[in-house]
Order: sequence, then C-alpha cells, then structure tokens
Amino acid sequence: MTTPAASGDDKTLAVLAHLSPLIALVLTAGWLSWAGPLIVWLIWRERGGLVRTAAATSFNFNVTIWVAIVLGWICIFTIVLIPVGILLFLVPGILQIVFSIMGALRASRGESFKYPLQIPILH
Repeated sequence: MTTPAASGDDKTLAVLAHLSPLIALVLTAGWLSWAGPLIVWLIWRERGGLVRTAAATSFNFNVTIWVAIVLGWICIFTIVLIPVGILLFLVPGILQIVFSIMGALRASRGESFKYPLQIPILH
C-alpha cells in the first residue's frame, strides 16, 4: 500500500524505524530492539501515516521477537527443552533480520510494510 504524499524525510524516518532494531541487535545483543521503533513512534508519529505505520509495526514485531527470545531462554534453563530454546533463538533472529530489511526497502519506496506474526500493541 502506497502512502500518497510521503516526503523524503518521512521515508528516511520510516527506514530508520525498520533498521533501528538491527542496530540494536549489534549494540545490545537484541535486548533493546524494540526501543528504536518506539522512539520513532513517540517523536514522529504525527508526521504521517508512513512513519506512524512503520514505527508501530516494527515495534510490535520486535516485541514479539523479544518475547520469543525470552521464552527461548526459559527453555534453555529447563535443560529438557534445549532444542526448542535453540529454535526460539535462531528462527526469530533470522526473521528479524529478513523482515527488517524488507520493511526498510519498502519504506524507502514510500510503501507500508506489514510484519507477519506481531503482537498488536501500537497502532
């Protein structure tokens, strides 16, 4: 879906909302991957639909990823569920990288991107 009058600044902010989790992945081992999109949403959500949608969906998806990783840690500590815990680290991590890049590419064209498997918190 294309946003009618997305300016260059709006596209840049939307790309930042999608890529900030990857920056957090490097800097904080993924524990703060939700913070970048939340900051973009809190500061610039009134700029337009593209920025608001990009930040909200990125935040929602990354909270979902964060929950999966926490569940993975819980599984690791139960010892019996170590294989499940490893899957809960690998699969969400790969999805986070792939979908963040896809979202950033769409945002650079002025299009919205809807992440699959997200807990709807922000709108």
